[in-house]
Amino acid sequence: MEKQQAPVVVHPLMEGTRLVKIHGESVGKAHSAQDLEAFMSRFGLRDVDLDNPALVEWRGGGSSVWPQ
Repeated sequence: MEKQQAPVVVHPLMEGTRLVKIHGESVGKAHSAQDLEAFMSRFGLRDVDLDNPALVEWRGGGSSVWPQ
């Protein structure tokens, strides 16, 4: 059985931001968890536990890693 990908995937970027993909679609660059939550809200994903790996897949660091 193949593992299902989380609906939200957060990728690191060199500019100190994180690329956000929701359901495989790039939706923008987040500078903070608040930015990420705003993107998710636009897609109907509200009150999401950012540390739930079934919902959010973090690449290059978890929810507390926001490079400056």
